[in-house]
Amino acid sequence: MFEQIKLDYGFDALEPYIDSETMATHYGKHHAAYTANFNKFAEQAGKTGESVENILAGVKEIEDPELRAGLRNNGGGYYNHNLYFRQMIPGGSKLPTGALAKKIDDTFGNFDAMKEKLTALAMGQFGSGWAWLSKTSDGSLVISKTDNQENPISLKTGHTPIMCIDVWEHAYYLKYKNLRASYVEALWNVINWDVVGELYEA
Repeated sequence: MFEQIKLDYGFDALEPYIDSETMATHYGKHHAAYTANFNKFAEQAGKTGESVENILAGVKEIEDPELRAGLRNNGGGYYNHNLYFRQMIPGGSKLPTGALAKKIDDTFGNFDAMKEKLTALAMGQFGSGWAWLSKTSDGSLVISKTDNQENPISLKTGHTPIMCIDVWEHAYYLKYKNLRASYVEALWNVINWDVVGELYEA
């Protein structure tokens, strides 16, 4: 059975950047629903013993269109939000360090350049979706964006997400209304780069 990531912090821990009402609704309602529905569809597909990564990587091969859509949408919502909530644990490094910092500098020039490019992707996503910082099989870094609950795994890019920006309106509308740019800028203040670095080196 797939379970939501357990938060090591309270819903108010990310204030003033991410408000407690948004966290309670986002985690307790939206993510909980994705998790419950993903479990339902995974059981129907006979895939409860597989990892979420394997299910998403093979979702396009599911013949039944309703089952395929259910696994893609809810499995993506489950996976994407687990990463989103994990990366925002309060504390830790406010900037990348170690191997991740070096790779960011090598790839993008510096951290600010990477931040600018990823922010632009988040802002340029039309409607609901995500922006991603991912690791390739050879340890390189790439940035991308996806629609709805797609991610680099379900799109079979071969890339592993290590950091993400959720630009579904439910991630920010209670506090920021239609000001997506204000939310995206605020989100950078609560990314725990120790966590992202661990994911990069895993």
